[in-house]
Parts: sequence; C-alpha cells; structure tokens
Amino acid sequence: MNRNLSFKLGAIALLIILLLIPLMMIDGLISERQQLRDGVLEDIARSSSTRQQISGPVMVVDYRKTVRTWKTDEKTQKRYQEAHEKQGRLYFLPEHFELDGKAQTELRARGIYEARLFHADNHISGQFAVPEQYGIKDDFADYQFDAPFLAVGISDIRGIENALQLQLNGQTLDFAPGTFVSWLDEGVHVVLPPLDVKKATRLDFAFDLRLQGTGQLEVLPVGKTSKVRLSANWPHPSFIGNYLPAQREVTEQGFVAAWQTSFFSTNLQQAMERCAVSSECHDFNGRSFGVSFIDPVDQYLKSDRAIKYALLFISLTFAGFFLFEVLKSLSVHPIQYGLVGVALAFFYLLLLSLSEHLGFELAYGLSAGACVLLIGFYVSHVLHSWRNGAAFAAALAALYGLLYGLLSAEDYALLMGSLLLFGLLGVFMVLTRKLDWYGIGLRKEPAPLSFDLEVGHE
Repeated sequence: MNRNLSFKLGAIALLIILLLIPLMMIDGLISERQQLRDGVLEDIARSSSTRQQISGPVMVVDYRKTVRTWKTDEKTQKRYQEAHEKQGRLYFLPEHFELDGKAQTELRARGIYEARLFHADNHISGQFAVPEQYGIKDDFADYQFDAPFLAVGISDIRGIENALQLQLNGQTLDFAPGTFVSWLDEGVHVVLPPLDVKKATRLDFAFDLRLQGTGQLEVLPVGKTSKVRLSANWPHPSFIGNYLPAQREVTEQGFVAAWQTSFFSTNLQQAMERCAVSSECHDFNGRSFGVSFIDPVDQYLKSDRAIKYALLFISLTFAGFFLFEVLKSLSVHPIQYGLVGVALAFFYLLLLSLSEHLGFELAYGLSAGACVLLIGFYVSHVLHSWRNGAAFAAALAALYGLLYGLLSAEDYALLMGSLLLFGLLGVFMVLTRKLDWYGIGLRKEPAPLSFDLEVGHE
C-alpha cells in the first residue's frame, strides 16, 4: 500500500476517534436531561399523588388474654396462681375479594415535561367468613375482645377523591383515616359492630374507592379467591407485578384486563402471618399486580439508543465518502471528512433538542433531513458534481431510514443490524472488486511528448 493511502486511512481513523468526544458529551447531555425530566415528574407526583397500591381489606381484632401461671413460694413452699394480661391481635383475610376498576388518564404539565395521572373508580366487594370463637379452641374464656375493624392500605391517601362508606350486611359505616396496622402503612379503617363470637359469622362488604395516582395502579389480592378487573382509556399499558392477567384486550381506545388468584398461588395467608409476627412484610406486599400507564415514546430512551449506533453510522458514512473518492479518482482532504463527521454528530444534538418539543418521530425526520441537505450540498462541491452529491445524499438518507428501523424494531434490532452490515460489506466488495489498491494515490507520470518532423526532399 502506498504512503498516500496509508496517510489518508490513518487520518480518517483519527477523525473517527476524535468525533467520539462530542458524541460522549451529547450522550452525557441525554442522561442529564433525562434525570431532569424524572425529577420534574417526581415533583408533579409529590404535589398530587404518587403510584398507588390497594392492600386489603383486612379484618383486625384486638384482644386481651389472661395468662395464669403457677408459682411456688420459696418460704412456705406453697403453690399459688399468678395472673397477668397479654395483648395481641387476630387478623383475617377475606374469603372472597373482588375489585372492578375503571381508570381515566390525564396529563399534567410543568414546563416542557408532562406526567400521566389516572383517576380510577374502583368497586371493591367480597365476604369474610369469621369462624366460631375467632378460631380459638383453647382457654377461650380467658379472652376479651375489642370491637373488630377493617383496615384498607392505600399507599398515598392524598389520592382518595371520595367519602368512603362501607356497606356491611345491609349497614352503612363511615371510614376513618389510618389503618392502625403498621405493615399496611397508610390507608383507612372502619370500626365494625360487635359480633357474636360464639358462632360463625359471614360478613358481606362493599365500598367504592375513587383514587388518583401517577404512573402505576397495583392491587394486592387479599382474598382466598380474588378477582380483579381493570380497564382504562390508555392504549399502551404495561402489566406489572407477580401475576399477569388471565385475560386482556388492548385496542386503540384502551385496554381491559382481568386477573384471578387463590391462596394456592399467592400463599398470602402464610405471608401475612409472617409479616404480623416478625415484621418481614416484603413477601406480603410483593404479591401485588397491576398496570403501569407508561408512555411508549420516550424520546430520551430512543435518543440514547440512537447515539449507541453513532460510531457505526459515522464509519459507514466515511466509508461511502472514501468509496466515492477512490472510484471517481478524486482527492478529498481530511478536514472535509472532519466537517462531514461534525455534521453527523450534530444530528444527535438536534434530535435531542427537537424531540423534547415535537416528539421523537417528527424530530428524527427534521434532524435527518437537515443533515442530509447540508451534507449533500457540501459534498456536491467537494466531489465537483451535483449528481455525485445527490447520490451521496440519497445513500445517507437511506442510512438514516435504516437507523430509524433499528430503533423502532427492538426485538429484531440485532437481526436487522447484522443484515445491514453484511449487505453494505457486499456492496463495498462488489464496487471495489477491480480496484487497484496499490495504485491509489500514486501520481500518474505524464506520457512523453512525440514530435513528427517532416523532412522535405528536393
């Protein structure tokens, strides 16, 4: 390989390495803007209400038990009985739990950032099967019970939008703030009328809960059998939690999803007992499921994915530029390569700034179009031909289109990228199959001049 070609390839490689500096700065700017956006969304959530999880209802019964122990007097050696009171709680989960929720979403804006809030109308119903003597078989006469109450955990009570009333066996009871159960955290409770503990009792309950939240709505399936149905006008749901919906339907108008669980699948009774005894409540609270109202067009995520292809994109563009140079026997200065590379780097900065105001698709089209026009205009003068410049601009536009396809096809990005690189390699090999690489950059010696002299004869 001649010295000129070695110098040219080395200069191109050095330019690619130097262009990594502005690309890294733009990548850092993407992360910074994303963190700023997340902070604004958290501020919006804090000023209204955050993600919501509904846990309960759980029936709670406080008791005092008289504990009698026999002791022996050290002096008289007579035995006597000593009594003291022990306090505790009994917890009961519903025999059946059902929730039917219908949500409407809205946008709250602060500056250029928007947070998606939801308003969910939930109808919650079910039954408690309270066993005879609360299930206590030994020393029942030593127990004294307070009035039972129902506790419903709501992760952010600021989102409650209606006055809560419980329908219990035909009675109407008002809820009060607080759960008085540490592992349910925030929420509400309602004191129940005294029960006849000497016989088993069935309690049918129902109440309506209108709840506002941001981002996510989750439900803890507290029943021995639980049925949950959620619907909303949001067409891009992400189903979260330990259980996927048994049935779901997603359309352009919204979604409908239904879950069904039992104690056999959740083991919630044992998790609750462990939580009540040892305060290890991660298993209990972690068995929830629900939906996340996500925005499928995250311009920062897509911009970050786009800049990961920047090195490949610039290398392919330089390779095309170099191909024009060697096939057309032109001479392109490394500074001209550098200006084209800087224009390619500016594409990502334009994409980031425009996508914050116009959306990713429109921002991508405008940024790519601006770069294609600028580079096409410049290259047409560098290559001394508007046709060559137009061909280069068309190839660059096709490359931007392929990049957008890679960004959109998450599941097939690797396959599409592999096929793209293989295809471009094949095109490069076909176009340069007859090229004399040793002869590139060598000065062609001018042909010797010949003079035909005519000699006249007399």
